[in-house]
Amino acid sequence: MTSAVTSALKQRVLRHEGLRLKVYTCPRGKLTIGIGRNLQDNGITRSEAFYLLENDLKRAESDCQNAFSWFEKLDAVRRGVIIEMVFNLGFQGFLGFRRLIKALAIQDFDTAAREMCNSHWAVQVGHRAEKLARIMQTGKEV
Repeated sequence: MTSAVTSALKQRVLRHEGLRLKVYTCPRGKLTIGIGRNLQDNGITRSEAFYLLENDLKRAESDCQNAFSWFEKLDAVRRGVIIEMVFNLGFQGFLGFRRLIKALAIQDFDTAAREMCNSHWAVQVGHRAEKLARIMQTGKEV
């Protein structure tokens, strides 16, 4: 059986729906994104969620590589902690951790872990911050 989803169909739908890369409310009052994707009724699939996660983590890693000369000097486990924080906070939010960033630049992981725990972010995310700080301090997944 041949699929009716052709390149021409996709292009026509794109012309009619438009492309919006941020969430908006469609004329029917539904939260929508992309090319007419009704998030309220349809959501996303599990594979789409993991696809988005992969892209978001790659973007966070790239931001760190471009901004911090010390980032590549960290072991993979500690780089992962920083990537997760940037993913969670956004890059601009992470930049607010000035003392943490200074500690990482000199590989002072005890201070880095302490700075992670002594933050408004730690209060917000609770056990996640404690776990990530432990990983930062030890360099081992726990």
